[in-house]
Amino acid sequence: MDPASAPGAQPRQPWIMRMRWTDLLFAHWPMDPAVLRPLVPSALDLDTFDGQAWLGIVPFRMEDVAPRGLPAVPRFSVFPELNVRTYVRHRGLPGVWFLSLDAASRLTVVGARRWFHLPYVHARMSAERDGDAVVYRSQRRDRSVPDASFQARYAPTGPVEFAAPGSLEAFLTARERLFAVDGAGRIIRSEIRHAPWPLQPASATLDAA
Repeated sequence: MDPASAPGAQPRQPWIMRMRWTDLLFAHWPMDPAVLRPLVPSALDLDTFDGQAWLGIVPFRMEDVAPRGLPAVPRFSVFPELNVRTYVRHRGLPGVWFLSLDAASRLTVVGARRWFHLPYVHARMSAERDGDAVVYRSQRRDRSVPDASFQARYAPTGPVEFAAPGSLEAFLTARERLFAVDGAGRIIRSEIRHAPWPLQPASATLDAA
C-alpha cells in the first residue's frame, strides 16, 4: 500500500504495508446512483457499470499484516475485518470509497484512521470455518459510531475462475486504489498492488442490524 496525495501522479514512495486477505466474500447489490451520491464526497464521481452504482459488503480475515521490512506479529497481524464500499473515480482514476470499515484490531483502527484517513471502527469479530463454509460475526464496540452488528455464513459453490476483462466481476474486484478525505478536506489516494482475485461462485446468508 502506497499513499499518494496528488491524484493522477505516479506513486512516489515504495510500498509501506503488506497484508493477505483470506476467507473473503464479495457481496454486491446494484444501486440507483442517486441513492449513493449523498454518501460520497462531491470531489469524487460515482463509478457505474451499465448505468448502475454498486454497494459492496466484504467480510474477510486479515493475515500477515505488517509494515515493510518487519515480521508479522501473530497477536496483531491476524484478525477479521468487514468493509462496506462503493466505487468511484477521481480525475479519471477508478478506485474504492469506503463507507465504513470494522476491524477486530484496535491497533489497525487507530493507525488507519490516523495515517490513511479511513473510517475504521473497533468491533468484536470472529471468522470460523465450518467445513467449506465460513461463519462470520461482528458486533461494534466503538462508542463514537452507531451500534451495528453483522452475521454471515458463506461457502463456495463452484470452481475458481478469474474475472474476464470488461466484466462486472472485474469492475467490482480489480481495484488498485482507494480514496479518502483528510482533515483539511483534501482527497487522499492510496495505491494497492495485488494479483488478480481467484473468484468462486458462492452461496451466502447475511444478517445485519
